[in-house]
Amino acid sequence: MTKAPDTTAATDTWDGHPKGSSGYRRILAALALAGVATFAQLYSTQAVLPLMAADLHISAADAALSISLATVGLAVTVLPWSFLADRIGRVRAMAIGIGAATILGLLVPLAPTVPVLLGLRALEGMALGGIPAIAIAYLNEEVTKIHTALAAGSYVAGTTLGGLAGRLVAGPVGELWGWRAAALAVAVLAMLSAVLFLVPKQRRFTPAPVQGLRGAWRTLSGHATNPKLFALYLQAFLLMGGFVAVYNYLGFRLHAEPFNLPATLVSLIFLAYLSGTVTSRWGAGLTTRFGRRNVLLAGIGVMCAGLALTLFDNLVATLAGLVVFTGGFFAAHSVGSGWTGAIATKGRAQAASLYNLSYYMGSSIIGWAGGLAFQAYGWTALALAVTALAITTAVVTAVVHRTVPQG
Repeated sequence: MTKAPDTTAATDTWDGHPKGSSGYRRILAALALAGVATFAQLYSTQAVLPLMAADLHISAADAALSISLATVGLAVTVLPWSFLADRIGRVRAMAIGIGAATILGLLVPLAPTVPVLLGLRALEGMALGGIPAIAIAYLNEEVTKIHTALAAGSYVAGTTLGGLAGRLVAGPVGELWGWRAAALAVAVLAMLSAVLFLVPKQRRFTPAPVQGLRGAWRTLSGHATNPKLFALYLQAFLLMGGFVAVYNYLGFRLHAEPFNLPATLVSLIFLAYLSGTVTSRWGAGLTTRFGRRNVLLAGIGVMCAGLALTLFDNLVATLAGLVVFTGGFFAAHSVGSGWTGAIATKGRAQAASLYNLSYYMGSSIIGWAGGLAFQAYGWTALALAVTALAITTAVVTAVVHRTVPQG
């Protein structure tokens, strides 16, 4: 029997793909496609929530369950996916997740009833749980350490394009042919992205031994009780929850007085995501100069300023505020998501999974609960509640990370 070559030394001495290399570019391109396949599907109904509510004769909050249950499904499976990825590899796990989600996405438009629709959306989210956290762990392993923050920011920028693409496809298609046609169009877009998902082979991954429940609990509890990581998990929960609440219900506001915009025009509000595409990468790059803590806090401040502009019953001010709010959010999120891998020296996939668990639980819980505030008290109440969440996040981050060195 021929002895397999020993690749340990090469793995130990290889520092990862540096910025500008072909491997680095291939990683970012492949993960951008994964972002399209994931986030286009995850939020595929968001641009057509008013159409869905009218067609199915349900309330705004009930329609938003199609988003919340998908994100709940993702949230509850990020940890199992992370342990599976430790065994079978990051790339293989991501490919399985994208494929399964695409099949489920093609079934969503065929749902005969609201419960079946919501069940399929939950399963779709569970399949997508294999992408976000694993992608960040993969980046931290395969990209040179000095460039991981920038790579994470570039990945988050790609996810914004994915989410934007899904919404821009769904809005006009939904206006012409209904929300079911919109969901089908997004599923086809995700399928094409899944086919083109060609990520470079892993070079620094080694399968982790089976830990058992006790070992898994030790890993997770170690991360959850680390104050610096816990502050990032809280940031993910509160900021993402507020962010999704704003996007879930702003469409309802723009449909009503004094704006009275049609669904096609309302779907264009998601062009504000382009500001996040810019600031997620820009913010990550600024961390080398000003430090992660300061950039994250600045992002939160920008979010609050943008929300303040949406309080005016003026379309230009509202849209400008949404652009500013979105840019601030993604700057903060790109820093927070990449920071988990820098803080956690062991169990990076699980550290990133806990971040994503918090992120999507915030999306599910606060994103849905924001509708109760909106329906009962209007847009001002929702905007002020989200601002309060952002300020709470800023205070916790400033206190817990006050001794973190710059960068």
